[in-house]
Amino acid sequence: MNAVRLRRHDFWIAPQNSRVLLRPFIPSEVHRITSTLGRVLALTEEEVAQELAQVLKDFEFRHRNLGALLLANFQRVQGRVLSQTALSEKRKLLLGALFSGEYALESAAIFNPSIVPHPDQSGVAQGAVRFLMSLRATGEGHISSIEFRTGMISPSGELSMDPISHYVTAPEIVANPSYQKKLFSIKLAEMGFDPSDASAVMAPLGEIFTLVELTQVLRVVREDKKPKTHDRKRMLECIQWLADSNYELHFSEKLPLSEQIIYPVSSNETNGMEDARFVRFVEDDGSVMYYATYTAYNGRSILPQFIETLDFINFRIRTLNGARVQNKGMALFPRRIGGRYAMLSRHDDENLFLMYSDSPYYWANPELILKPVATWESVKIGNCGSPIETEEGWLVITHGVGPMRRYCIGAALLDLDDPSRVIGRLREPLLSPGGAEREGYVPNVVYSCGSMVHGRELILPFAVSDLASTIVSVPLDELLATLKSGGN
Repeated sequence: MNAVRLRRHDFWIAPQNSRVLLRPFIPSEVHRITSTLGRVLALTEEEVAQELAQVLKDFEFRHRNLGALLLANFQRVQGRVLSQTALSEKRKLLLGALFSGEYALESAAIFNPSIVPHPDQSGVAQGAVRFLMSLRATGEGHISSIEFRTGMISPSGELSMDPISHYVTAPEIVANPSYQKKLFSIKLAEMGFDPSDASAVMAPLGEIFTLVELTQVLRVVREDKKPKTHDRKRMLECIQWLADSNYELHFSEKLPLSEQIIYPVSSNETNGMEDARFVRFVEDDGSVMYYATYTAYNGRSILPQFIETLDFINFRIRTLNGARVQNKGMALFPRRIGGRYAMLSRHDDENLFLMYSDSPYYWANPELILKPVATWESVKIGNCGSPIETEEGWLVITHGVGPMRRYCIGAALLDLDDPSRVIGRLREPLLSPGGAEREGYVPNVVYSCGSMVHGRELILPFAVSDLASTIVSVPLDELLATLKSGGN
């Protein structure tokens, strides 16, 4: 095994069934909606008050602003109310409760972490750093969402985690997001639509347009007297799908990060937002943006997607474009290289590739840089997050899949100026599943979505068999020396 030492931190981030999100719980059959409404409309105001009081007693302490959440769910079915009599506030709340349900976000697992420096370092002691960790939370139906934790790394490398809010709060979905016409058109072309066919929709729009503007144009085109062919109908549906897949989220600044949950919104992620790889990206002018790639899953197919945020309060969710935006495990480098963005990918589900682009949203022309070599990675290899810049080169934490579908964590070192040149790679795993760590929702797996360097230590959070998460520290100099010497 590898000679590089590991220091295990006394942290075990385990799933908590009590962290619940309030979601709409609305039957698909119209008659079931109307029959439920009818039963509540038949109650007296006194009966309504009694039933609502019990609901509030049982659930008010579990959700922030429960009343507002119940009213929002009532509004989803309000159009089915046939009564001409104005409904009281209490009756609306009770109806909202009947069309609501709790979802335990972490009931199955909380895993696949990534870690970055927190955007707010105010009040931090010299030599310490405040960090932010993203995690994949999975609940009933194997639906995955993105959660956050925060903490501190002391000057000596000791870790502490901030208390976790017992509430879970979903963001506001921004009602009128904006889009870039160029990127929108590129994606439509990739989906197989002739630009001339799409011009009826795209031509009237500006270079930056809003959802309201797009909706107005779509309505005009749909009402056009031209023959309504199947291809034209499909194109309009796909334009709407593309708009829905690019959205914006906003959280209250008053919420602790541990309370924030990014839950699936668009149709291409209905079964989950998987394995977010966050990176603190520094532009050539020194400005900072936090990016993340993640995998959207709808139960049938996967689609790499992109998150961008300055503050972890406002988020933009974007589709990625390009011929090689495929499969899982895309990871952005933390700065430009030679004036261009750089990305690791595994579009063939087996090897690691390097791509360059003038835009973080468009990727093509991959170059193969790493193939499976050792038996422990002989099925396939991938990255465990964005490359980390060191004085010796780009440190890439990798994962390899070997016999019995066993996932191990390894490492490779790439040249700073030419990342296609591999300086070295570990011959043996840096971290392997063993003992209690091999047991879980998916056994025999250790996996990470992102690490960071603090001082001369690599802080490596990782998931244990798709169940829970923990953290190790690795002496950076030992790891770099091993990589440079051939990975012995």
